[in-house]
Parts: sequence; C-alpha cells; structure tokens
Amino acid sequence: MDDPNRMMAHSGGLMGPQGYGLPGGEGAPAAGEGEARKQDIGEILQQIMNITDQSLDEAQARKHTLNCHRMKPALFSVLCEIKEKTVLSLRNTQEEEPPDPQLMRLDNMLIAEGVAGPEKGGGAGAAASASAAAGEWDNAIEHSDYRAKLAQIRQIYHQELDKYENACNEFTTHVMNLLREQSRTRPITPKEIERMVQIIHKKFSSIQMQLKQSTCEAVMILRSRFLDARRKRRNFSKQASEILNEYFYSHLSNPYPSEEAKEELARKCGITVSQVSNWFGNKRIRYKKNIGKAQEEANLYAAKKAAAAGASPYSMGAASGTATPMMSPAPTQDSMGYSLPAPGYDQPQPSYDGSMGYDPMHQDLSP
Repeated sequence: MDDPNRMMAHSGGLMGPQGYGLPGGEGAPAAGEGEARKQDIGEILQQIMNITDQSLDEAQARKHTLNCHRMKPALFSVLCEIKEKTVLSLRNTQEEEPPDPQLMRLDNMLIAEGVAGPEKGGGAGAAASASAAAGEWDNAIEHSDYRAKLAQIRQIYHQELDKYENACNEFTTHVMNLLREQSRTRPITPKEIERMVQIIHKKFSSIQMQLKQSTCEAVMILRSRFLDARRKRRNFSKQASEILNEYFYSHLSNPYPSEEAKEELARKCGITVSQVSNWFGNKRIRYKKNIGKAQEEANLYAAKKAAAAGASPYSMGAASGTATPMMSPAPTQDSMGYSLPAPGYDQPQPSYDGSMGYDPMHQDLSP
C-alpha cells in the first residue's frame, strides 16, 4: 500500500503549487511540498550556473531543443503576461534627452580651432589670427611651427576619436544582437532595444567628453605659449626706434617730451602714447646706467643730424648751426663721463623750465 504523503507530494509536484494559480487541494499543503519546490528551484539554478561551462555546440543544441519544443509558445505567452504585470512602463520615459551643453561647447571650440570638422584650414586661420593679435606677420617659421603642432593635435584627436567610435559601435552591435537573439525566448520589444542603445551611448559619452576636453586644453596651452612667446619678442619697428632715438638725443638736456610731443611721436611711430612714455622712461634708465655707450650713440645721431644738413623735424631746441650740447666741440669729461666746458670756451646755457621739476645741476644720475 502506497504512503499517502508520497502520493500527495507526487500529486502536488504534478499539479504545481497553489501560488501560481493552478487548482490545488483545499486545506493545508503537504509537508513535503516545500522541499520539492526547493529541490526544483535548486535544480534550475544549477542548470543556469552550468551554462557557462557548456561548449558552444552544447549551448546551440539546447537552444535548438528549446525552440523546437511544442510548449515554447505557451512559455512565451506566460512570460509576456508576467512582464506586463511586473516590468516598468516605458511610456513615461523621456523620448529624447537634450544634448549635453558642455559637450556642445567643446564641439564648438574644436570646430573654431580647426581641430574638429571636415575643414582642415581652421588651424591656419587660428594661427593667422594669433599672429595678427601679436602684431607680427613676418615670422613665418613660428607660424608654420604653430600649424605643425596644431596638425599633430588634430591627428591624435581623430585617431582617438576613431578608436572610441569603433569600440562604441562594436559593443552596441554586440548588445543588439544579443537582445535580438534573446527576444526569441523572452519578450523584448524594439523600443526596449533602442532604449538600451541610448543607455550605452550615454555611458560612452563620458569617454568622448574627456577626450574632447583634453584636446581643448592642449589647443589652449599651444595658443597661450605661441601668443606669449610672440608678445615677449614684440619690438618696435626700425623706423619707430630711429624716430624715438633721434628725439631723445636731440633733447638730451631735457629728455622729457610734453604730452603734445608724445602724441606726435606716437602718431609717427604707429604706437600708443603709453608706449612712448614707457620707451622714454626705459631709455633714461639705460642712459644713466651706461653713459659711455649712450654717449657714442648720441654722437652717432649727432653725425646723422649734421649730415642731413637741416634741423630735425623733432628738434624743439636751437636752430641749425647754433652750438648745442649735441653739436658743440667735444669738451673734456669728468670721471663720470659727463661733459665739462673747455677753458676759454663760452658755452651757451640752455634755459630750463622749473615747472617740469628738472634741474640738471642737481639731478641724481647715480646708477
């Protein structure tokens, strides 16, 4: 005679647990029903864990067996019902996410600098604008050096961008194929596949942003070094230096031009009044520190002035032919290199404006 407990457990195993909606006997469940369910779940989990140890042929054979099973449509229908009850609805999800503003700013900057985009002449345009800002167009060597380094940055950027796009596309294709294959067994809609692709791209976008940000930083460092180097080496033209030096040595007794004279010099030299003031300030300092060399330079400009056979247009002093400190015979010099009047030579004394605060008799010329 069969054991009643075994028969109830056997019938419970065939009919399934009551919790899944299948008809079952009224009253308390059998004592061995819970153990049977645990055993079935354990067996299923063990089979799932063994999937990774299966060979490709074994996995394909099991997949073919499942696809050909006569109960597969019923299984798929049950999975669809369970998904409708439990899965989160995608109807309320945002259809299109707005583009990242930071990524847009990086793209615009890369296009403006000639790094991104199909047009490869942007680097030359950026270098030309940098040269214009520095005020020097004749230095073609540094201009070409800037373009060469910018082209190198562009090449590295596109190489890394290609690697990024290839990796992203490869991973996205793999996931899409996997989801399409799984959709034959469990319900996966095309909308869900598209949503998963968007999630993948969003994950990869952080890598893209990091690449573009590092490229922008490299371009800004290159521009900064290029402009700073040119700004440090920016000098006045030869003509401007000649005009300023001529005025300085023509007014050596009072090398402090008035505001009107500064404006006139700035107009003729093509520079600002502030640059004229700074030039005269630096020139006076250099003159005091190196009297000997400055005196030679003064004699050179005096010879040029005498050879011109006329007064300089910048001379505010005596007329041509009148004895001035620049045109008088070379007097004796003291230990500091300053000219002293020769004995028996009556040197005219220039008049000084005390309102300017300049007294040549009490001027401190110590280095």
